[in-house]
Amino acid sequence: MNPQLLPTIFNVVEAEAFRPAGAPQGPRKVASGEGFGIMSRVPSLSSPFLLGFDEIERVLDRVGKAGDGYPPYNIERVPRDGNSPERLRITLAIAGFTRDQLEVTVEENQLVIRGRQQDDKSRQYIHRGIAARQFQRTFVLADGMEVSGADLKNGLLSIDLVRLEPERVVRSISIKECD
Repeated sequence: MNPQLLPTIFNVVEAEAFRPAGAPQGPRKVASGEGFGIMSRVPSLSSPFLLGFDEIERVLDRVGKAGDGYPPYNIERVPRDGNSPERLRITLAIAGFTRDQLEVTVEENQLVIRGRQQDDKSRQYIHRGIAARQFQRTFVLADGMEVSGADLKNGLLSIDLVRLEPERVVRSISIKECD
C-alpha cells in the first residue's frame, strides 16, 4: 500500500466515524495533503439483482456534475385541486429574459430549459453590472412524468409537471420444458 494514501484513508474513515446521525451519505470532501478531493462510494446500483440500471447510473453521474447555480430555482409540490392531479412545479428566477429568449424542451426524459440573451450594441454603458448571459438548466424526469405547461410572469418561469398513472400490467411467463 502506498504510504502517502494513509492520511487520506484515515480522514475518510474518521469522517464516517464521526458523521452525525441523519447526515447525508455519499461523496464527501475530505482533507488530503494537496487540498480537498472528492471520495466517492461504490455505486448503489451495482448489485447483481439490479439489472439494466446502467443508464440510470450514468444519468446520476451527469446530474452530480451539473454546472453553476444559475439560474436559481425552486421545486414545489402543488396539491390536487378539483379534477387536476397533484403536480410538481419548477420555478426559475430569470429576470431580464423575454419569452422569445427562452426555450423549454423535453429530450430523452430530460427537461431542458435554455435562455439566450444578446448584447444590445446600441447601448453605451457607464457601468454594467447586469450582463447578458446564457444558461441551460437540465432536470431528469422519471418515467411517466410529463410537462403540462409553462408560464413566465414577473421574471419567474414556472413549469408544471404531472405524473401519469402507469398501467398496471401483470404478465405470465410460460416455462418451456427441456429434455
